[in-house]
Amino acid sequence: MKRRSFLMGVSGALGTGMLSGQAAQSQETAAQAVAEANGQELPRRTLGRTGAQVSVVGFPGLALRHHEQPECTAGIHKAFDQGVNYFDVAPAYGRDGECEIKMGVGLQGIDRSKIYLSCKTRMYDKDKAREELERSLKRLKTDHFDLYQLHCLRRPEEVAQALGPGGAMETILKAQEEGKIKHIGFSAHTTKAALAALDGFPFDTCMFPINFVEYYAIGFGKPVLKLAAEKGAAVISIKPVSRGLWPKDVQRTRQWWYRPVEDEREMLLAMRFVLSLEGVVTGIPISFLDILDKTIAAARNFKPITEEETEAVRRLAATCESVFLKEEQQVARNMPADLPIYPDSPHECHRRHQYA
Repeated sequence: MKRRSFLMGVSGALGTGMLSGQAAQSQETAAQAVAEANGQELPRRTLGRTGAQVSVVGFPGLALRHHEQPECTAGIHKAFDQGVNYFDVAPAYGRDGECEIKMGVGLQGIDRSKIYLSCKTRMYDKDKAREELERSLKRLKTDHFDLYQLHCLRRPEEVAQALGPGGAMETILKAQEEGKIKHIGFSAHTTKAALAALDGFPFDTCMFPINFVEYYAIGFGKPVLKLAAEKGAAVISIKPVSRGLWPKDVQRTRQWWYRPVEDEREMLLAMRFVLSLEGVVTGIPISFLDILDKTIAAARNFKPITEEETEAVRRLAATCESVFLKEEQQVARNMPADLPIYPDSPHECHRRHQYA
């Protein structure tokens, strides 16, 4: 499908799917990643049909909400020096776009041509999407985004709005013609929304929660990986080092709505699992700079996950609780979305009216 042809009758293209079996691991991709990891450097992979070479760990712009500008700038430059060239942010991160603003300042002094800068819009109509895009460009002190994404799709009707007449995609395609956007992607938090997006438009990238807990606890991500491969969309994992919801009998080590992997061995296994899945190119870790450092260290030691390690990951997942089960069930059953699922989530993107 050509990008200009999707607007004709897109409403009939929205699909749904049931959770399927485990996607087969691509030995060729994994072997290539091992070769790319030469000298313990942070590996890079090709981001699908974009042709861009991106680090297998991306910088989580939401992490900047925890720090003042000097620490943010230092963290950005440290990540770049460690081999990270993929930087992800969104206007919904932090108060009044604070993460975009901090990243825009922090990226100064780094050669723009050496980074792959990704941003998003959670506005699904044409005019508001244009307003958000132009504001993001200004905040990030750039004239273009390498990747621009529809942000946090949850329901098929949101996909239909964004892709339909007067929707955000009209703005995105126009901006691409203007040279303000190179590649187009989306992020989604539910299977129905992700499948609808993949069926509705030839996106370059698909950002979705892919981690060992969700994968083995509820099969979350399997049908999305399958369809993304069929459509030729590169997969970007969000929450690759999630350990699921905080158990009631475990003291929280940090103020966050789900539990991050902290143990070095578990971090290694978590990243080997995600990066060994076919189609997964890179991952955006939990939004703390110290966890970013740990994730980078684990990714530097990437090699394809073994059967023994896979079994260890399965056992670990059996002790964890899914973060996305409630949201997945709510959307699958078409339940009302008038209350937050996780009120303490800093993303808050499951309630669009909070940002309107």
